Amino acid sequence: MNKNRTVRVPTPLQGFVALVSLLIFGLPAQAASPATSTGYEAREDVRVFIDDLSRREGFDPADLSRLFATVERQDGILKAIARPAEAKPWYEYREIFLTPSRIEGGARFYAEHRESLERASKEYGVDPEVIVAIIGVETLYGTRTGKQRVLDALTTLGFDYEPRKMFFRKELEEFLLLSREESMDPPMVKGSYAGAMGIGQFIPSSYRAYAVDFDGDGKRDLWNPDDAIGSVANYFSRHGWRNGETVTVPASVTGVGHRKLVEKGTKPAIPSESLKKAGVVVEGVDLNGHKVALLEYESSGDEKEFWVGFHNFYVITRYNRSQLYAMAVHQLSEEIARTVEASQKGEKE
Repeated sequence: MNKNRTVRVPTPLQGFVALVSLLIFGLPAQAASPATSTGYEAREDVRVFIDDLSRREGFDPADLSRLFATVERQDGILKAIARPAEAKPWYEYREIFLTPSRIEGGARFYAEHRESLERASKEYGVDPEVIVAIIGVETLYGTRTGKQRVLDALTTLGFDYEPRKMFFRKELEEFLLLSREESMDPPMVKGSYAGAMGIGQFIPSSYRAYAVDFDGDGKRDLWNPDDAIGSVANYFSRHGWRNGETVTVPASVTGVGHRKLVEKGTKPAIPSESLKKAGVVVEGVDLNGHKVALLEYESSGDEKEFWVGFHNFYVITRYNRSQLYAMAVHQLSEEIARTVEASQKGEKE
């Protein structure tokens, strides 16, 4: 189990928080956290949430109330979510992920977990370097899985982040259900500021829907590299990944007729004939019969670069909707594959 999820040496406990973990989630008292009421349990919107969840899913409302008394509002999370990395221009965003250390780290991760990656690729039909690239972008191969208590993060966002509070409130419900199903101690689970968990950073609803017990030990543990590899592969498979198919290719653009095509987004819905009419040129690739997306990126200053995205590019955006993210994952996967291939070639010589 990853150290970000396992229980540290306990401090003396207040009894009611230990009782919450024992009654709600079936966990031993020593796994609970010290309790300090911060007011969430007394808020009317939280009370409505507790009563509704208890009625539908069989939780004890008094136990949930005691659990929410331990939640600490995280103002830093509210600030962080207002300035995501995806707001950067491409030429700055790319520099975060396409670094020699991340590429070399991906090759090492590939070598260390080759058996699991090859098995996942065979079972789910997903290119192994793509699985590695996702894990590399998300958590630097498991070294940065997050330091926020997921309970604090999702409660803060679910009740104090107006733009998406209903989304995060639903994820909070999913997290409580997940904790019960997987015998997690909610106050001890740590993840990102948005409540994503494990090496592949699954939000609770994705964890429940797509995580798999890939190492066969009876637990879906996304802090475990084997389970994380299988779960990322399963996620991509369930969203329609096509093993070995082209993800994206560069394009050149003349005139201004391409603008409406760019605005159509990342879903491949543009007939190849429309690209030609708009002055979009792709060299060395036969696009006849394909529907694609036209992607625009800021390469530096006022300069733009254009790419044609295929089905698999869209699938990457199902993991994270940002086309910056999808391109970073794709380009990192290509660099990892080249590094792995060169290493294997050197070993044979």
